[in-house]
Amino acid sequence: MFKRNLLKVYVLLWFVTGCKISYKTYDFENSPEILEPDYSNNDSWAVSPDNIPNEISLFINDKNEKEADVFFIYPTLIDGKSQKEWNSNIWNQEIRNDVINRPVKYQASAWIDAGNLYVPYYRQAHIRVFNKKFREDGEKALELAYKDIRKAFIYYLDNFNNGKPFIIASHSQGTVHAKRLLSEFIDDKELQNKLVAAYLIGWGVDKNEFKKIKPMNSPDDIGGFVSWNTYKLNKLPRKDNYEDWLKEGDVTTNPITWDNKKEASKELHKGLLFRNLKIFTNNINIKLTDGIVWSSLPDVPGKILLKPVRSYHFADINLFWVDIKENAINRVEQWLKKNKK
Repeated sequence: MFKRNLLKVYVLLWFVTGCKISYKTYDFENSPEILEPDYSNNDSWAVSPDNIPNEISLFINDKNEKEADVFFIYPTLIDGKSQKEWNSNIWNQEIRNDVINRPVKYQASAWIDAGNLYVPYYRQAHIRVFNKKFREDGEKALELAYKDIRKAFIYYLDNFNNGKPFIIASHSQGTVHAKRLLSEFIDDKELQNKLVAAYLIGWGVDKNEFKKIKPMNSPDDIGGFVSWNTYKLNKLPRKDNYEDWLKEGDVTTNPITWDNKKEASKELHKGLLFRNLKIFTNNINIKLTDGIVWSSLPDVPGKILLKPVRSYHFADINLFWVDIKENAINRVEQWLKKNKK
């Protein structure tokens, strides 16, 4: 028991991104009302250009206003066994700190040099919504969460964007919401002309998910999307309620070469972000098979504790942090080159 708990804690401290599994519930209608965000107020944004947390300021190489924006939607963080609420209270300081110290610090930071970064707090749904047992109430909780993301995006467009090109980036539950956002506001609409790229990570995305937004198969492509889910090499996913969305047919992007190559060696890997904010370059080999990015065991301190870990879902972004960072900057440059008059 001690070893198992130690491993669980270690994994969380290693990449620190979220999405574990635990289930406990009551009727959605009995959840206490949570004050909704007001996106005209800085307190409703975890990150905005004039509100950069100290935890990620060290990643900024260029502090000037950028020519593009990034709208990031973070993954599931609330998973407590005794937590009966369906959605998170974004006004709870512990939850706010968790957002900053996990997905903002270790995920959203990968895009901070590509554009002006916006990360809205939102009343994310508890992880149990991904259990079929709770589908009816789970859909209501996800709808509430999307309502916030939708409201944040509309406010961003009306007050911050000023016609700039933008990136949509997301992970896990964030990608569930990002797909809806793209379908409602961007796909086959005038706003699609401003889309640099969508990084739809940690959730299944079909190649025909959208009418006009297509998978990108080159590091210089713009206007489309990339997506992947990561597992340890030769460790097949378990067939349970949370992971059965991993299926052959979903788009699987190579997050090292950004093309159609089915594998990439560690010599090409630009770098992962470790828990102490240290970058480890040339660290992992990957292979793409059956809709999954299979990663070798990362060569990091304490790696022996990672050997039993099957899913690298918690590290979908961290494993390729530098690769994403450089790719996002490049795609913005390509968009500006193509569209500048």
